[in-house]
Amino acid sequence: MVATAEQTAEQAAPAAGRSLWADARRRFFRNRAALLGFVILVFVTAFALFGGALAQWSGEELDYAVMGQVAELGGPSLATGHYFGTDDLGRDLYARTVQGTQISLAVGVIGALIACVVGTLYGATAGYFGGRTDSVMMRLVDIFMAVPYMFILILLLVMYGRSITILFIGVGLISWMEMARIVRGQTLSLKGREFVEAARATGVSAPVIIARHIVPNLLGVIAVYATLLVPLMILTESFISFLGLGVQEPMTSLGALISEGAGTIAYGTTWQLGFPLLFFCLTLFGFFFVGDGLRDALDPKDR
Repeated sequence: MVATAEQTAEQAAPAAGRSLWADARRRFFRNRAALLGFVILVFVTAFALFGGALAQWSGEELDYAVMGQVAELGGPSLATGHYFGTDDLGRDLYARTVQGTQISLAVGVIGALIACVVGTLYGATAGYFGGRTDSVMMRLVDIFMAVPYMFILILLLVMYGRSITILFIGVGLISWMEMARIVRGQTLSLKGREFVEAARATGVSAPVIIARHIVPNLLGVIAVYATLLVPLMILTESFISFLGLGVQEPMTSLGALISEGAGTIAYGTTWQLGFPLLFFCLTLFGFFFVGDGLRDALDPKDR
């Protein structure tokens, strides 16, 4: 059979190649644990964003019918509209869990974003200039890392008030140092590459080279570390809230809800600890699975 002109052209045409990000996406979705983590994060995010629309009670409203009898009447019930039950004050635990998930996710994502921006700029600058500048900047990082970060965060909250803004800024600004060290090491290996040398030879300034040539080539490393940094931010916020130094009433977070539930579990209100702890664990496992999946997908040794 004589091949047609179209068939001959198709056989002669080279196979279309995949970009680095397309190949990483394919590898990521072939990882079952990473895909499970992604589904969990979608569920938790949807619960935080849209779960409040299903609540029949607000997080501040008191149910006087169960107040003082929470252990007997405050359990989960569709009839009363308390899907997750009530807390020891008669407030709807479902609405408070939605708000707590929102606060914890916001602290984790915003804190990780601040840490990534500060750490990336600092580490890229130190690695690109090198020499004495690099030595001084990285010795400062070593000094900062020697100071207990939890002490600094608690000190900020005590000095400037226990507000959600200070919590966002404090969590982010004490977590950028590891990112700076990672970015600095990657920048040292990139600044001698041909495209950086060509840009330098044509007179491009150092800030432009860092912004246009160094940082874009670090996005894979930054994305992986940011994904693994979010659960650490959530754990830090939860620990602070567990100590009573985090978000204040009427706002709440998953850490604050877990602290309240742990204090009342002796009275048989297991749901007050169980539901916030469930969403706390789902969020952490989701981010850890996605972070591990991104690391495997973007690892050049596995491609």
